[in-house]
Amino acid sequence: MFKQSLTRRKLLGNAISGFAVAALSGTGLRALAQNASATPLDVYKDPTCGCCANWIDQMTERGFQSTIHHPRNLNAVKLEHGFTPQLQSCHTAVTAEGYAFEGHVPPKLVRQFLANPPANGKGLTVPGMPVGSPGMEMGSQFQPYDVVLLNKDGSTRVYASIRTPA
Repeated sequence: MFKQSLTRRKLLGNAISGFAVAALSGTGLRALAQNASATPLDVYKDPTCGCCANWIDQMTERGFQSTIHHPRNLNAVKLEHGFTPQLQSCHTAVTAEGYAFEGHVPPKLVRQFLANPPANGKGLTVPGMPVGSPGMEMGSQFQPYDVVLLNKDGSTRVYASIRTPA
């Protein structure tokens, strides 16, 4: 009986391994490799926010890995990272190094900022929820918007102006 059970386990294990290899071929393997080198983000959001989930999906597709948090006091998280009410949007993402990204900041600008952080830079924000920004797509509708640099001293300046959906 023991020998028979062991043989069944081996066969089952080999079958499962085969399925795992098949699942990891092609796209699955690329996703696993991407995830292994993904940039981690802690994302703080309301549990019911759909546009936040859309933004997180776009970040994941571009090499970020999000750990999602639903704090009781989301506004306190925003203020802790320097995002005063006029700079706020619906979600806040924070890197291990403490850089913060508020709202619908395009993934390529998050990547650009992290590759070469400005000397006094604390993070980026897209105040409000502009239609057509990442996560806020609504067909062909688009509202031009600015991505704002937040400095450690609380000062701000325009980091990038987004004038077209591309």
